[in-house]
Amino acid sequence: MSGDDSETERMRMLIPQMQLDQLLSELQNRLSAVMLTRDRVHSLLNAVVMIGTGLDLETLLRRIVEAAMDLVEARYGALGVIGDDGELEQFIPVGLTEEQIAAIEHWPQGRGILGLLIKEPQPLRLRELADHPESRGFPAGHPPMRGFLGVPVRVRDAVFGNLYLTEKTGGADFDEDDEAIVVALATAAGVAIENARLYEETRRRETWLAASDEITTRLLTGADPDEVLHLIARRARSMSDADLVAIAAPEQAGERLGVRVADGPDAPLIRGRTAVIDGTLSGRAFRSEEPLGTDISRPGGEPAPLLEGLGLGPALLVPLGAGDNARGVLIMGRSPGAAPFPPTTVRMLHTFAGHAAVALELAEARSDAERLSVLEDRDRIAKDLHDVIIQRMFAIAMSLMGCVRRIEAPEPAHRVQQAVDDLDDTIRQTRSTIFALQHANGDRPWLRNQILDVVNAATEPLGFSADLRLEGPIDSRVPEEVGEHLLAVLGEALSNVARHAAASRVQIRVLVDDAVTVEVTDDGVGLTEGGRRSGLANLADRAARCGGAFEAERRPGGGTRLCWSAPLGEDDLA
Repeated sequence: MSGDDSETERMRMLIPQMQLDQLLSELQNRLSAVMLTRDRVHSLLNAVVMIGTGLDLETLLRRIVEAAMDLVEARYGALGVIGDDGELEQFIPVGLTEEQIAAIEHWPQGRGILGLLIKEPQPLRLRELADHPESRGFPAGHPPMRGFLGVPVRVRDAVFGNLYLTEKTGGADFDEDDEAIVVALATAAGVAIENARLYEETRRRETWLAASDEITTRLLTGADPDEVLHLIARRARSMSDADLVAIAAPEQAGERLGVRVADGPDAPLIRGRTAVIDGTLSGRAFRSEEPLGTDISRPGGEPAPLLEGLGLGPALLVPLGAGDNARGVLIMGRSPGAAPFPPTTVRMLHTFAGHAAVALELAEARSDAERLSVLEDRDRIAKDLHDVIIQRMFAIAMSLMGCVRRIEAPEPAHRVQQAVDDLDDTIRQTRSTIFALQHANGDRPWLRNQILDVVNAATEPLGFSADLRLEGPIDSRVPEEVGEHLLAVLGEALSNVARHAAASRVQIRVLVDDAVTVEVTDDGVGLTEGGRRSGLANLADRAARCGGAFEAERRPGGGTRLCWSAPLGEDDLA
């Protein structure tokens, strides 16, 4: 056999061997693909089980993104939630650090490729994002991204949002298997999202109803309004997951808003702040009927002086009531980089704030009704005193006066005359009380009660009780500022008597007509020559500041007489 025939025979023997190797290699590749598919299916099942174990919606959405990234080995992932208006209302990124998130100029707004997925909810796989005609680029500070895989997430045939994946590990492109497995994950995610939403809606409604019931009960049972405002702030913070909650109420004739209560770690920093209503975010929320959302950390926003310097990011301002029934603004804020307040939370807080405003209005109406009842009782008592008591005392005094003229013995006549004088004095005191009952200002303590408190406080230092006479409309005619001076003068005069006079009797008379006059007399040692007069100088200074007069003198029979007065204008009426 020639050499050529030998080579030919050898080749004939090798061909079956080569075909067998190719078959074995192909079989091995197919087995590897089957194994890979099995592993990916196993991973998919594990991911489905994982995302179905929790009912907290925020946690669930992040788990879905993380599971999708693991399945297709993506470096970055996000889930965009679509609102009722067809716009992105929530964006949950995964794979970015807090520093990278803070460096991004603004969150995605549903334009470009993301907007295309919203308009056309179909899986979209791209090798290069920038090459697509709908691409609008990235905002400043956004990390570069090339490969892209987007898949819609449906809940009961309605598009809940879109799952975005970019930058496959190793620089490879997303393939059909990646798309198929993410589509399968999105289908399972839709079921899990629906369950979580139903659970969260039920839990939120229970929380809201419990908080509204508690607030209404506390208000209508007479709790202090400030205490209830603190309760509203605490409940709103727990319902919204906010870092800071404050309630600003109108003040200064409705020209400014002032923070009355706050809840959160930085509550002391905002409590007591005030801001004008016109031209500010808080003022616009106060005059609006709808909640206002913003991000304090983003430059160029509407002025918000109540929230400046607090290190806040997303903020939500909800009016407490609307129109003429507006009671203030409920202000909530989260830390920079946190997600904005979702629409479901905004709607819940708006309803909660509306119920709280109604409860506050009912509480005010109840308080007004109680005040009116008190005023009606005062008016009734005043009429009874005037029409019955005074008339009877006046008749008794007239009868006694007729008896005085018929009594010849001096001592009995003097005693009857003294009784008549006492009745006249009682009538004057009763008339003063009647006037006070009919005209007293219920928004501040009665001045006559404060005078009694000062006199009673001096009983122990004096060693006896002072005689007190109150005449005229003390509570209605004396302005608050003059009343403060009057109380200080009375306290200083009684202190001087207790320390220096060695008196056994003190008489005090407070008279109100065209002026308010305080007269204090005692039976002590009287004014000493060359003694310290700093206390008397203070009394004279107070009289001068009120445009009045002050004098201190020795009594002819021993002791001291102090007289302090301040004029009252025509407008000094309650």
